[in-house]
Amino acid sequence: MPRMPDYQRIANDIRSKIGSGELKPGDRLPSISQLQKQYGVSAQPVKSALLVLQTEGLVEGHQGRGVFVIDR
Repeated sequence: MPRMPDYQRIANDIRSKIGSGELKPGDRLPSISQLQKQYGVSAQPVKSALLVLQTEGLVEGHQGRGVFVIDR
């Protein structure tokens, strides 16, 4: 079975934290550099994961402020 891409693994983990209520609407996600350290990856998979979550309507980014969980 092929290994899951890093960005997908990160997106799935954040998605499950939102689903379980560990991350609530209005919560700010850790910075890209914090997420890099947490998942042991470079910046690109983190940015790709956040883009996937934005496309799904789970989070939104605000320039200079961070990425936040959206109230759905």
